[in-house]
Amino acid sequence: MTRICILGGGFGGLYTALNLSRLPWAVMPEIILVDKSDRFLFTPFLYELVTKEMQEWEIAPTFAELLSNTGIQFVQGLVTNIDLESKQVEVNVGQPIVLDYDRLLLAIGGETPMNLVDGAQEYAIPFRNLKDFYRLNSKLELLEASNREKIRVCIAGGGSSGVELACKIADRLKDRGRVRLVDRNSQILSNSTQSTRQIAELALSQRGVWTDLNTRVSQVGDEEVTLDYTNGSDTLPVDIVLWTVGSTFSKMLRDLPVEHKQGAIATEATLQVKGYPYVFAIGDLASCVDAQDHLVPATAQVAFQQSQYCAWNIWASLNQKSLIPFSYIPLGEFISLGIDGATASILGKFSIDGLPAQAMRRFAYLLRMPTFEHQWKIGTHWLTKPLIELLRKSAASS
Repeated sequence: MTRICILGGGFGGLYTALNLSRLPWAVMPEIILVDKSDRFLFTPFLYELVTKEMQEWEIAPTFAELLSNTGIQFVQGLVTNIDLESKQVEVNVGQPIVLDYDRLLLAIGGETPMNLVDGAQEYAIPFRNLKDFYRLNSKLELLEASNREKIRVCIAGGGSSGVELACKIADRLKDRGRVRLVDRNSQILSNSTQSTRQIAELALSQRGVWTDLNTRVSQVGDEEVTLDYTNGSDTLPVDIVLWTVGSTFSKMLRDLPVEHKQGAIATEATLQVKGYPYVFAIGDLASCVDAQDHLVPATAQVAFQQSQYCAWNIWASLNQKSLIPFSYIPLGEFISLGIDGATASILGKFSIDGLPAQAMRRFAYLLRMPTFEHQWKIGTHWLTKPLIELLRKSAASS
C-alpha cells in the first residue's frame, strides 16, 4: 500500500493530512501524521489563554479527536532521523520505530532560538506552545499572589507576537503591571501596514506599555535584564523576560543533504524539496517561492494555503497528474490587542480596530479550525457563553 508520511502536526501538516483524506483516491493510501505532542495547537489563539478569554480545549484539541473517522493514523513521537535516500523516517515513541514512505512531507515547525544572548536560555521564556504558556502562567500566578507592588515584564521582540503578549499581560496585570517592549528596529510591527502599526501603538500607549525602539537585549539575568541603546546601555530589574525573537530548526533538519536558502529548506514552487521530487516541505522550515517567483513569509496563513496545494500535488504525483505551483494570496492580518481588542488589516488595503475587528478575527479563525466538528463545538460555546454568564449573574444576585 502507498504510504504518505507527514512530519509535524501544525497548520501545514495537519491540514495537508485532512485535505489528502478528502481527495478522490482509487485506493486510499496509508496517511501517517507524526507529532511529538498529542494536541494540535491553534497558535493565533494562544495569547487568549494568558487573559483566560479562552480555555485550553478550545485552542488545543487532541489529534485523536480531530482525526477520528478520517482514516489518518497518528503517531506521537519525536522524529530522530530522516533518510532521504532509503525513504525512511526514524521516530522515537518510547523506543525507535522506522517508517518507510512513498511520499514525505516535512512540516515540523520552528523553534525560538534561546542562545542568541547570554542568560536567555536559563532565564527567558519563549512563547510558541502550551509548555511555554504553562511556564509563563505559573510565574505570573506566583507574582500575582505575592505582596509585590509592581510586576515587571520585559518582552524582547516587537513583532506581532511581542505586541500581542504586551497587551494581554498589561490587561491581566492592570495597575500592578510594568510592561516593557523592546525591539532593535526603529518601529514595531515592521512587516505590517502603517495603519495597523498606528492602531497597535495606540493600544500599547493606552495600557502604559513602555516601548524601547532601536534597542536590543544584550543579557538576561535571574532578576535583571541589560538593554543596549544607540547611546549606551542600562541594567534594569525585571521579574519576567519573554523572548519572541527569531526562529530556528532542529540540527537534524539543518543537516539534511538538501539545498538551503535563508536558513530554511529550499523548495520548488510546487512545494517539492529541490532535488527530491518525492519529498515536500511547507510552513516555517520551507524557503518557498510562489508561482510569481516571490518568496513567501513563514506564517500560519501561508501554511494554511500551502496545505491545500501540497495535498493536491502529493495526490497528483501519485496519480500521474500535473502539479500546480503554489500561489499565495495575502488576505490580511489579525492582531489581538488586549482583552476584547484587535486590529484587522483587510487585504493590506485598510485596517479596523476595536470590537468589530475582534468579532471579525474570531469568526475568520473559527472558519480556519481544522474540522467542522470542532468549529461547531467552539461556535456553539461562544454563542451560549454570554447567556450562561448572564444567567449565572442573575442567580447570584437573586
